[in-house]
Amino acid sequence: MPEFLDMHSKASKVLRAAAEAAVRRHGLHLGQDHLLAVLWRQDGRTPGEVAAALNVTTPNVVKAATRMTAAGLLTRRRDDRDNRLVRLWLTDAGRALQAPIEKERQFLEEKVTADLTETEREHLLSALTKIHRSANALLDSPSDQRGPATT
Repeated sequence: MPEFLDMHSKASKVLRAAAEAAVRRHGLHLGQDHLLAVLWRQDGRTPGEVAAALNVTTPNVVKAATRMTAAGLLTRRRDDRDNRLVRLWLTDAGRALQAPIEKERQFLEEKVTADLTETEREHLLSALTKIHRSANALLDSPSDQRGPATT
């Protein structure tokens, strides 16, 4: 396995486990914090809008929203102008999680980057932004332009 992909995989797995532990302390599953963050920025979005913002499928958002509605974090309501649309709205409990979840995420980020200088942090963020953009472009390209096929 190429060096970057190997290290990225290792780092992603351990960061995912740490993030999972952090959100579980607040009764969430990993990913639900991201869904909440989209609604913290703009409440009342449709599952499709949330899915697009998170680069996931709408059925994944619907499934998470169902669990989060049952947990009292969200409500679903029909759109006032278009009854075909359902919108997701934060409850008071969902809004109340913003500060503690953002604090958890800030703490985790500070801990995992503690050995980096400010310049290294800036370079890392810049590099990850470029990698994210390139990976998205790769996913958006036709399959014949993605590289060698595996057999």
